[in-house]
Amino acid sequence: MRRCLTYTVREVAPYINWLYYFHAWDMEPRFSTVVNIHDCPSCRASWIASFPIAEQPKAQEAMRLYDEAMALLRTWADESMCHALFLLADAHSEGDDIIINNKTRIPLLRQQHESASGYTLCLSDFIRGGDAPYLIGRERKEDTSNTIGIFASTVSLPEGCQSSTLSLQHSTLADRLAEATAEKMHEEVRKHYWGYAREEHLTMSELHDEKFQGIRPAVGYPSLPDQSINFIIDHLLHLSDIGITLSENGAMSPHCSVTGLMIAHPQARYFSVGNIGEDQLTDYAHRRKMSKEKLRKFLSNLQTLFF
Repeated sequence: MRRCLTYTVREVAPYINWLYYFHAWDMEPRFSTVVNIHDCPSCRASWIASFPIAEQPKAQEAMRLYDEAMALLRTWADESMCHALFLLADAHSEGDDIIINNKTRIPLLRQQHESASGYTLCLSDFIRGGDAPYLIGRERKEDTSNTIGIFASTVSLPEGCQSSTLSLQHSTLADRLAEATAEKMHEEVRKHYWGYAREEHLTMSELHDEKFQGIRPAVGYPSLPDQSINFIIDHLLHLSDIGITLSENGAMSPHCSVTGLMIAHPQARYFSVGNIGEDQLTDYAHRRKMSKEKLRKFLSNLQTLFF
């Protein structure tokens, strides 16, 4: 199953995780609580006064940024500028690779140091055929380990935004909308398209805390650090259908874009691949059919560490 979805900003805005919006402005999580206060002058003044005097200017700045962001969201509310694309496909694993529809192989990296669970994890462990000991006997009546989701989301900013004096605000908010689009799409996939969580009823806070079944690792993040995986995703999804193009090193344009996998196994969890040894780099290069030098460039750009 492959679907292209388009949402208005009004539909996606409730899914924005404001904690990361303020993080992008180099503000600590406590400043993101501005989104929870009532809009009346006394509530706003009380919120600013709740901070130590030395931090009140930063609190005022956080309020200003949030006001600007909300004004933009109201301006964009009915614009159909949030786009998602996903594929649900048969999958199985062979070692540290995931095989899609018995023909497309996604090579992955495995931790070289044990995680807190006591295992060295790889995303392939959560797909049928995985070798992780703690997944033995995982098949159930409604098995989700023989399917995988591949997704992309992006935001098409209205004409003229990039030349605006608020272009940094536009860019920051667009990044959050792209992530929010992925969040909304993933919820719909779980509840309707894939349908393994039809009875799910989570608050927005619970969604942001990832209380749902499964995981949505994005390319470039700790468990999927190789940006060049985007070329495989492009082969499967045809990213240009929602306006995404790739550079020679797999970077996406527009920048406010997200790609990744959707894995539904109940025991699936996020983890960091961490340090990459020369032995695993050699093996990974063989499986990716790339030179070690080229892969080292992809991985070092993403701050993956080598022994």
